[in-house]
Amino acid sequence: MDFNPQPPSIMHIDLNSCFATIEQQANPFLRGKPIVVAAFDSPKGCILAASVEAKRQGIKTGMRVIEGRKINSKLIVLTPDPWKYRCVHLAIKKVVSDYTDDFLPKSIDEFVLNLKERPCLRGRSIYDVGREIKQRIKTEVGEYLTVSMGISTNKYLAKVASNIKKPDGLEEINKNNFLSVYSKLKLTDLMGIKKANAKRLNSMGIYSVSDFYNAPLWRLKASFHSITSLYWYERLRGYEVDSFIPKRGSYGNSVAIGKSVVSFDEISPILCNLVEKMARRLRVAGYKACGVYLALFYKNGSFWHKGKSFESPISSSKDFFKRATTLLKETSCKLAVRNIAVSAFNLIKTNSLQLEIFEDVEKKDNLTNAVDEINEKWGDFVIRPAVILKSKQNILDRIAFGGVKELEELTFS
Repeated sequence: MDFNPQPPSIMHIDLNSCFATIEQQANPFLRGKPIVVAAFDSPKGCILAASVEAKRQGIKTGMRVIEGRKINSKLIVLTPDPWKYRCVHLAIKKVVSDYTDDFLPKSIDEFVLNLKERPCLRGRSIYDVGREIKQRIKTEVGEYLTVSMGISTNKYLAKVASNIKKPDGLEEINKNNFLSVYSKLKLTDLMGIKKANAKRLNSMGIYSVSDFYNAPLWRLKASFHSITSLYWYERLRGYEVDSFIPKRGSYGNSVAIGKSVVSFDEISPILCNLVEKMARRLRVAGYKACGVYLALFYKNGSFWHKGKSFESPISSSKDFFKRATTLLKETSCKLAVRNIAVSAFNLIKTNSLQLEIFEDVEKKDNLTNAVDEINEKWGDFVIRPAVILKSKQNILDRIAFGGVKELEELTFS
């Protein structure tokens, strides 16, 4: 099978150093300086994003603040401002929507566009459209913001192309240059090929991306022992194997707590905050759930977790909170909590109501939808449960970088 001969029509947009660059856009005095956005500004705070200037000094995402300051003692450390980042995401989304309605926000800082047979391509190349979008982001969203773009015939290679030249790149992988691009990449430069998979491929004589592409299908099958081998075979040849939408197993949310909390009264407001976010995302996606899972991770390294299934699907935050607090009451541990995670599983995609004898389900759903609309228009938690107000200092707003951060699907009896 040869490389896909079709003209590239998939574009991947990646906002460079997302949180840090947005902070520099908002505050001109931070521009050109090494800054990081960290979960906490204390020495053990985890760095979530490093500016381009900080990255050039070797400061990376995942480091602790103390490690970053060993590299540069004058490193500027900021804590997250999620509302600011969401506003930029929505502004970029507005620009993108002018070119196609077939796009997917992969995370707060990434978009994938399908521009096949779109009016914006009439009379010009997708490369020209990419340059126009880059300029519009600078003009309409922020002059200090840069995006790296990748163009190819499938989503995967468009993402690979976006990583070739950072920051502010615009690269294409097509039938004419793919061998040249592959020759410059290591196996571990490919998303999904980490050390374990690289060793698998090495065992079959595959040491480079060029080897990976040229390997016959039987050799890939001997490496992966699954249908994954066929996916890689087609993916590296520019064919789309990632276009399907996988069945969603769960929706979840978690938080790292800045100070020690131990008692039920301290934990429940934080749990309520997590449940509100989780349930709202669940409803936006059009799901209800028949299961709730709760996990507590303690500062001494131990953890407690439990999930429970139920027959009638629910979607309201209040119902989820009731079930989550029931689980919380089952833990008798008095240790300081470091992280809390909650998720809804056994999802049901439904647009209909399951009526109950003792409860007006339609009235409850209408009230829930009304609260969602108000919060969508005026900002998250404009209307919130009173219990959240009891412990506001412990609740930090966080933004995840997309579906890959979701809690994995769990099955409970």
